[in-house]
Amino acid sequence: MSEASRLLDGKIALVTGAGSGLGRAIAIGLAEQGAKLVLVGRRAAKLEETAAIIREQGGTAYPIAADISKLDEVEAMARQIFASYGVPAVVVNAAGVFKEIGPILESDPTGWMDTIMINAVSPYFICRALAGEMVKAGWGRIINVTSAAALAEPEGTNSAYATSKVALNHFTRQLAAELSGTGVTANVFHPGEVKTEMFEAIRNHVRVPGELQDWVAWVERTGGDSPAKSVQLIADLLKPESDSITGRFLWIEDGLKQPKYSWD
Repeated sequence: MSEASRLLDGKIALVTGAGSGLGRAIAIGLAEQGAKLVLVGRRAAKLEETAAIIREQGGTAYPIAADISKLDEVEAMARQIFASYGVPAVVVNAAGVFKEIGPILESDPTGWMDTIMINAVSPYFICRALAGEMVKAGWGRIINVTSAAALAEPEGTNSAYATSKVALNHFTRQLAAELSGTGVTANVFHPGEVKTEMFEAIRNHVRVPGELQDWVAWVERTGGDSPAKSVQLIADLLKPESDSITGRFLWIEDGLKQPKYSWD
């Protein structure tokens, strides 16, 4: 068993968006390192699928269906977690949507705002509800899934998604500054070009020629990045030598996309 596994043995880890794609892969990876998983998402059936995989491998999983874009549901979820399972040592905000593909002037406000709520506001709700108890415990890792789209030049088809990730980045930096010295760190990372349900939705709906369409073709051609790279990055963050890493924009190792300049 690795050092990271010993560190997480029996501890609680919470992953949002755990019903599929990257969130599911991260949840399974953390379970393999000894964590007891709280699986959060909107789709109860999908969460049960993830829980079944973890349990089949000898792990422990607690699925909680909740709409994390609603404050009351997040607060109720936090109360349930504290009362029934304990304080999470690791929180991974992996839930994300990409609902608007097109110019702002033709956008649907409902889809635009839902993207902001899920990608940027829900991590705030989650961290606000959980981080205080993590600080009392004296150690923790908050890891938010961002995107290189937040660092790219605007290209006219993904304003909501890119804006949400810019907001998430700054929120995480702010959180890291406020948590400095508590033993709890906060970082964002770009998971690479992963072929998830979000990728499939983009591929099926992008119609405007441009960078987004070119990106879809590139990911299809290369096969994308494996979610295992994200799992490894998170495992590295759990090690004691990563205690000083906070407020950073992190990149997976050997990703298809070369790292861009962020703020660090």
